[in-house]
Amino acid sequence: MAKEDKAEVRAPSKKVGALRGLAPFLRPYRGMTILALGALVLTAGMSLLLPLAVRRVVDGFNEDVALLDQYFGAALGIAALLAIGTGVRYYFVTKLGERVVADIRRAVFDRVMGMSPAFFERLLSGEVLSRITTDTTLILSLIGSSISVALRNLLMLLGGMVLLALTSVKLSGLVLLIVPAVVVPIVVLGRRLRGLSRETQDWIANSSGTASEALMSVQTVQAFTHEARTRASFAEVTEKSYVAAQTRTRVRALMTVIVIFLVFTGIVGVLWIGARDVRAGVMSPGELVQFVIYAVMVAGSVGALSEIWGEVQRAAGATERLVELLGAEDPVQDPPAPRALPRPVRGEIAFEEVTFRYPARPEVSALDGISLKVAPGETVALVGPSGAGKTTILQLLMRFYDPLAGRVRLDGIDLRDMARADFRRAIAMVPQDPVIFAASARENIRFGRPEATDAEVEAAARAAAAHEFLMALPEGYDTWLGERGVMLSGGQKQRIAIARAILRDARVLLLDEATSALDAESERAVQTAVESLSEGRTVLVVAHRLATVKRADRIVVFDQGRIVATGTHEALVAEGGLYARLARLQFTDGQA
Repeated sequence: MAKEDKAEVRAPSKKVGALRGLAPFLRPYRGMTILALGALVLTAGMSLLLPLAVRRVVDGFNEDVALLDQYFGAALGIAALLAIGTGVRYYFVTKLGERVVADIRRAVFDRVMGMSPAFFERLLSGEVLSRITTDTTLILSLIGSSISVALRNLLMLLGGMVLLALTSVKLSGLVLLIVPAVVVPIVVLGRRLRGLSRETQDWIANSSGTASEALMSVQTVQAFTHEARTRASFAEVTEKSYVAAQTRTRVRALMTVIVIFLVFTGIVGVLWIGARDVRAGVMSPGELVQFVIYAVMVAGSVGALSEIWGEVQRAAGATERLVELLGAEDPVQDPPAPRALPRPVRGEIAFEEVTFRYPARPEVSALDGISLKVAPGETVALVGPSGAGKTTILQLLMRFYDPLAGRVRLDGIDLRDMARADFRRAIAMVPQDPVIFAASARENIRFGRPEATDAEVEAAARAAAAHEFLMALPEGYDTWLGERGVMLSGGQKQRIAIARAILRDARVLLLDEATSALDAESERAVQTAVESLSEGRTVLVVAHRLATVKRADRIVVFDQGRIVATGTHEALVAEGGLYARLARLQFTDGQA
């Protein structure tokens, strides 16, 4: 229901002025645009000249044969120029559309990739993908076809009206009487189409978001036999998308019927009057034929413009949605003049009276006035019940979020005063849910340091106790691991993530339940590797399994967003309290 409510409360679509958002992407290609427009004007001009040649042929049918041949030759020449101009126009317009859409996709992706996690609390990744794919396809159709056709028909409409007037003022006046009757339904129904186009695109985005979420969690869905409910949920959203599209289609079809009927009814009436004028000798047969051709051109242009108007409305909605992404404000931003993190990095970490609430849960304090200092080279373990604030410490240190109050410092510098890319290079992180990319095992480990050699990759894998199982894969380190590492167990994923962090060789190491999915033997091997890696580095370890943190220099105990105790394992057990209670639950003798 949340997704449905979200679609219902979206702001209504802006007017076609939203297409101004495409201007920055068109500007670099002025030359290509001018060539396309030139070809477009040429084809429109040639089309408008053809009826003049036809008039000459009709009125000169009884004249000298040589003169008649010249008229036909001129008509063929105009047709040739029209064909060449059309081909040139198609080439440049299509090329321009593909180029602009590629730039838009890249710009939107670049923008979204730099967004903090807070941004994705408000917008599903599936919806972002829908905007990058579906919405940009609409814009491609607009630039690569619709705008070109619309401009050509507009020129034909204007030029045809002028030439109609030059052919017969009387009949042209009658044609003009039809215009208001045609324009009114276009304006009235066009407004309705704008809202319906935006609604359709919103439901398509929701459908993509629902599908993406389900497919990324397909094992959980199947494990809980939730397939039927998931299919029903997707079907419901898809059906709403279909209903919205059908409503838009009906309105657009109604507008087309009304416009075409009114236009051709008017033409029939004008022809009836024109035929009477020919019989009365007021105008020649050639002039009537010329007028008829121009009238058909004008009517066809009006009909085409009414058809294209719907496409323009949809593209305007798509542009609006993409511009929203490009203009979205990230709550976490780099400063205008960032300070550089001094090298070499010492790894001193300080939290000073930090208070933080997640944007999705503003009423609950994840951290409440936390002060914590970690000396360079110190290993500090963060323990406590789930939801106590341990992982939040790591997320603030990575500056995925900014604290509501207080400061987070690295080597004495507030993180908000530095560029995120600068200080993050000094940090390696093993998350609680390891991320495995759809690539080879070697490339997954090399993600920690792209320039690393194969030997360095394998050394990191050995240190993370991953070498043996990797060599047992069909193609060893070059085995493709599938989307999200579907070929691997949870423990294998964690060991690859640890190897990635080891390869990064950063001064600060963050471990968030890094060994939770390992068996006892692998955990012992990885623990030894981590201890070796920790030498001379600052390490923050989040763990529920206290056996993994007993050797930490210091253990900090969290509860409900506050630090309730700090000390070594032995001291905290002797002290009693929360840590001692957790230790008794996990260790058989309560003293281990």
